[in-house]
Amino acid sequence: MGPAGVLGVFGHPDDESLAAGGLLARQAAAGARTGVVTATWAEGTHRVPELARALAELGAGAPRLLGYADARVPESAPGAARLLDVPVERVVRQLVGHLREFRPDWVVTHDAHGGMTGHPDHRRTHRVALLAVRAAALPGRFPELGGPWRVRRLLCATHPHSAARALGPLLLRPGRTAHTVPDEEVTALDVSPWLERKLAAVFAHRSEVARGALPGRLAAAAPANRVRMAGTEWYQEIQMAGTEWYQEIRMTGAEWHRRGPAAGRPGRARRSSGTSRRPGG
Repeated sequence: MGPAGVLGVFGHPDDESLAAGGLLARQAAAGARTGVVTATWAEGTHRVPELARALAELGAGAPRLLGYADARVPESAPGAARLLDVPVERVVRQLVGHLREFRPDWVVTHDAHGGMTGHPDHRRTHRVALLAVRAAALPGRFPELGGPWRVRRLLCATHPHSAARALGPLLLRPGRTAHTVPDEEVTALDVSPWLERKLAAVFAHRSEVARGALPGRLAAAAPANRVRMAGTEWYQEIQMAGTEWYQEIRMTGAEWHRRGPAAGRPGRARRSSGTSRRPGG
């Protein structure tokens, strides 16, 4: 069996790079198909070309836009409804279409809290992703969108409590509450071998860098802090059919490079002897 294809489902442009850029870059370097569906912002807005550049850095193809407005930024999709105001079933139907067309092995999205920031668009995207993954596998649901497709892994990008204690001042603006989960509920993935590519994708979101959002704080950080802020990704799994996903993604950087996938991206992925940290160990 080849490397798992991954479809990211995220609320805004830049979420894909910040939350799962290392995982997406890792799978793309191994030769897997990767892609990203973005729920908010629409064609013709300034953040879509930025998203396209970020996805190019990650090897994740062209943007797949649902076209809704950000809960807090009406100009993100002029004339369109906010994601929060659209019936969930309508958005689920759109996403089922993408799932059946792309046919990913894994789907990665926000956690139930909406990530560390708890953004309402993230929480809505999480709900839609869960419903769409289930619906896509059922022949009787949206048959006009093609044959059913069963996703093997549903991964939720998150942060454990320990990361919030260690990194909260770097990742969040002062006074913001960190929405995190117990350490024993997550698997940590060392993405340092793909950090250069991940950061290039984050910095492609130039408007977010300029306004001092998290991409901007990463851009301004010292190299050591960049590694701390972005060199590890944490995931919860919502169990689907199939074998244990930890066996597929838990390996040291050295083991991964011995298998040769990074050779497909010469000069972009650096070697690492670090290991992915496991819950409780």
